[in-house]
Amino acid sequence: MVNEPIIRAENIGKKYSIHHGGRKTYSSLRDSITQATKSMVKKNQQEESEEEFWALKDIDFSIQEGEAVGIIGRNGAGKSTLLKILSRITEPSEGKIVARGRVASLLEVGTGFHQELTGRENIFLNGAILGMSKNEIRRKFDEIVEFSGVEKFLDTPVKHYSSGMNVRLAFAVAAHLEQEILLVDEVLAVGDNEFQQKCLGKMGEVSREKGRTVLFVSHDLGSISQLCTKAMLLENGKLEAFDETEKVINAYMRMQRTVSAYNAGRDQKGKFIREMKLMNKQGVETYSYKHDEAIVIQVSIQLDEWLPGLYLAYAIQNKFNKRICLDYVEIEKDQLINGQGVNLNIEVPPGFLTPGSFSWDASLISPDIETYDSPFGICPFEIIDNNSRITRFSRADYGDVFLSTTHLYQKGN
Repeated sequence: MVNEPIIRAENIGKKYSIHHGGRKTYSSLRDSITQATKSMVKKNQQEESEEEFWALKDIDFSIQEGEAVGIIGRNGAGKSTLLKILSRITEPSEGKIVARGRVASLLEVGTGFHQELTGRENIFLNGAILGMSKNEIRRKFDEIVEFSGVEKFLDTPVKHYSSGMNVRLAFAVAAHLEQEILLVDEVLAVGDNEFQQKCLGKMGEVSREKGRTVLFVSHDLGSISQLCTKAMLLENGKLEAFDETEKVINAYMRMQRTVSAYNAGRDQKGKFIREMKLMNKQGVETYSYKHDEAIVIQVSIQLDEWLPGLYLAYAIQNKFNKRICLDYVEIEKDQLINGQGVNLNIEVPPGFLTPGSFSWDASLISPDIETYDSPFGICPFEIIDNNSRITRFSRADYGDVFLSTTHLYQKGN
């Protein structure tokens, strides 16, 4: 018998109205009467129209108790709207959400905090808002304070807290109280990296060890991959995928790959990367390689004038937008073509990158560290496993580069 899901969404839709045309302004009573009189004489020529916008449409899914689910997608895809519906901040225009258990939501910095009250008082206030009894809050109080790291300022009004301190205290309350469902939006981005990792560890703990359900919205695919066993991908308010995290992230990366070669406009300083594209050893433009195939980067640079020591720095970043390696090439004067530019071919050797999705950064930089052009996340490409040494492990995460090592064996006595 299949367990009843802790969250079930049935045909969820959320509609908003967008106004076009006539201006809506706030005015005095005299202005309103004057405008009403004018409208009786002459109808306003600029009629106001209204357009329907569906932030979410036809969303169906179910989540089992104890699952950690990531929600990813581009800006405006509907991620935060979905969390607001799940947390009952807003109601769906159609469909329904069925949730078994209490919900703790952390969608905005300091949600539920009273700015004039101290951190201590807000722990009890926020806990009560989340549905906890005073005794439950007292039992968890010391853990909450220790986790938040704001003990020194516990009796200071939170209006004097930084945004990072607000996040620390708000997350500590939400994560330590005994709700069955925890909803977390991008607010963790406000905290420092150490605290973000601490939060991810706590969310993993409440999911794996305490059997609570976590829904986590983030643009940081590394955090999603680290925490979540499943993920859903939203695009234009539609649910495009709901599957194992790695599969959904790969689907998202394929969706993002709408541009291949990079073509730039003119830089004001007259020095810029005009074009960058990827080739194979046969000179054919491609953005998909086998792991044992060399990658050739062809770069065209515009130079109105040459500078001694000018160089092109280039780097590869992984699908989590983390830089994994960097190199540079100095541009020599005799490389200039008709005194206007340089064409470079750079080769990445075969067997360097593991299977996965990658992209490029590039920067045109002078010796005094002045940057003339610096496109980011360009020329996305894919590395495909061609029966490599790690194929036998059938792992979802290969890392980013193959580690070349020498194996030494010591015989026993």
